[in-house]
Amino acid sequence: MILGKMPPPRLICDILSKVNANAQYTGILSPNRQDMDYSTYEVYDFDHVSAFNMSTGYKERSYKSHWHSYGEILLVGPGSTNIYSIGKNTYELVPDDIVIVWPMEMHSIVDADRSEALVTQFSNAFMNSLFDLRRIMHMYRNLHIICINAHPELAAKLKAIILEMKEIFFSDRQDREIRCCMHLMEFMLTLLDHRKELAPELNDEDSYGYTDDVMKRMITVTDYIKNNLTADDLSQGALAEMAGISRDYFSRIFKNVTGMNYSKWLNMIRLEKATELLAEEGRTLTEIAMLSGFQSIPSFNRVFREEKGMPPGEYRALFVGNGR
Repeated sequence: MILGKMPPPRLICDILSKVNANAQYTGILSPNRQDMDYSTYEVYDFDHVSAFNMSTGYKERSYKSHWHSYGEILLVGPGSTNIYSIGKNTYELVPDDIVIVWPMEMHSIVDADRSEALVTQFSNAFMNSLFDLRRIMHMYRNLHIICINAHPELAAKLKAIILEMKEIFFSDRQDREIRCCMHLMEFMLTLLDHRKELAPELNDEDSYGYTDDVMKRMITVTDYIKNNLTADDLSQGALAEMAGISRDYFSRIFKNVTGMNYSKWLNMIRLEKATELLAEEGRTLTEIAMLSGFQSIPSFNRVFREEKGMPPGEYRALFVGNGR
């Protein structure tokens, strides 16, 4: 895991079942992004030190509902049962189907043979480093499944790119990260090249009408917030003025672009910053609260407890102290 007041997501595999694709909608398991529970946030060390990671050989057939700040691409492996959930939708897939989980999307593995499934993980920071990559993420935020039976040519192209990344990543090349990132960009550009083919599945009723200029303004604003969490005025009015648009229009665009309202997103960014700082030795909770943009310790503790289910000191002892 992408909209604010989303129209009901077009169920990709439900649509594809009408053209005899194997994947189909089977139920609702997970909350949407607006209801994200920070206690389900997954911490993975690669996200802080690298732009790219790959893994395979999982023994567990299921994994609980969770979310994280990085994205994932999964190449479904052999097996008669492959059921994955993203947001509110559950998909029953076949080998060589491709699953895309965009950053900060709730998802889970319901039941799947993952021993030969190949998972690619990419840093949100890397994707945000280029405007075109951000635009592609926004453009395809409702696309989660590439079904091989419905898109055989596209699925074959994407699988070939994934296998090239695998060969490079599991080698001893010193330049493997940058080469894998080059292939990751090729993966995204391939999606872009097939936009007309994928258009019926994108559910883009009114959300892709933003010009590059508007998108650049919103990206400038979000970058400013991330880099200035201690600024005196981070109100919607102030940020709308920075973007050069009205407050109401800013609120609507922000929700569409980020998938959540402004106050929820701002708390998410502050908590992500606080979580990073909690891992640094010698920082007091007061210092962490201030550097994360919270105006007081009580407000920091309240938001942290509400979202993570425990106070920051307990979180530090439980997760950071255990080297998670």
